[in-house]
Amino acid sequence: MYNASGGRVDGLRGSIYFDAVPLVLALLLLLLTACSGPFPQSVFAPRSDFSSDLDGLYTNIFWWAVGVFVIVETLLLIAIARFRARPGAAAPKPVHGHTALEIGWTLAPALILVFIAIPTMREIFRAAGHAPEGALRVEVIGHQWWWEYRYPTLNISAYNELHLPVGTPIQVEMTSADVIHSFWVPRLGGKRDLIQGRTNRIAFRADSSGEYWGQCAEFCGASHANMRLRVVVQSDSAFQRWVDQQRAAPATPAKGSPAETGQRVFRRSACIGCHTIAGVAQGKVGPDLSHVGSRATIAGALFPNTTETLHRWIMNAPSLKPGALMPPQNLSPQDLDNLIAYLQSLK
Repeated sequence: MYNASGGRVDGLRGSIYFDAVPLVLALLLLLLTACSGPFPQSVFAPRSDFSSDLDGLYTNIFWWAVGVFVIVETLLLIAIARFRARPGAAAPKPVHGHTALEIGWTLAPALILVFIAIPTMREIFRAAGHAPEGALRVEVIGHQWWWEYRYPTLNISAYNELHLPVGTPIQVEMTSADVIHSFWVPRLGGKRDLIQGRTNRIAFRADSSGEYWGQCAEFCGASHANMRLRVVVQSDSAFQRWVDQQRAAPATPAKGSPAETGQRVFRRSACIGCHTIAGVAQGKVGPDLSHVGSRATIAGALFPNTTETLHRWIMNAPSLKPGALMPPQNLSPQDLDNLIAYLQSLK
């Protein structure tokens, strides 16, 4: 085939197809991302009444959007095929107004918006954050870059790991000790900002036991990405055992044990100025360590609570979590081992 100037254009179509190959491959690679991992922070696996309601709302809006897309694209393709330019065909006559059609394409979108707006408004009021009578109340306080949880009716506090009983209504009341944070556990509920001097709320009921992960969803400084949170939803009996454990005094180290030596290391080191251990220290800067040995994670739910990670964290916390206020510690290997033995005994 030749163009008007005599040049060949046979390769044009092939060139277009060839240029489209990278785009197609890129789209396929993008689709492959949906096949990875267990998605611990996926919003598509709701595990509470609140998150299930949100999922239902988004699903409703999605199918309305799919319907609109299919109708519009079908009409577009029909118009392209039926009214495409043909050799020798006369130009179509212009249409100057069609009252019925204009009313139709005005009313149809309006009705669709009504069907979307009604459940949306219902969910907005539902998400106002007021739990029913008898709900377990939890106060969440955001710090750079860790979480503090207070249970006023149970007279206990927890740090970085939130424990909840399954099937019990939960009233979460949130504020910040410094900058704006955002509490977000995708499988349990929507995001809520934590603002200093203000209390925001969210209410939900976890439907199944398990471990759920969350994340601060508001940029809050150097380690915003490292401000994780772990939620443990457990049976009533397991939750009560945890509550009893938190109410108990920290374990007293055995005489002559590495833990007893580690307690002395704690008392004479910088640790005592920032951390609380019931009966030992009353620091207020960092998380309470009275039961740190019972926690599965450290450093704001960022690392597993193991001897190795404790060693690295104590010696140089800012290297693991940029911006962390905890300074590097100058401890001998023996002192460090004893201090870790003491911390791990606090259950």
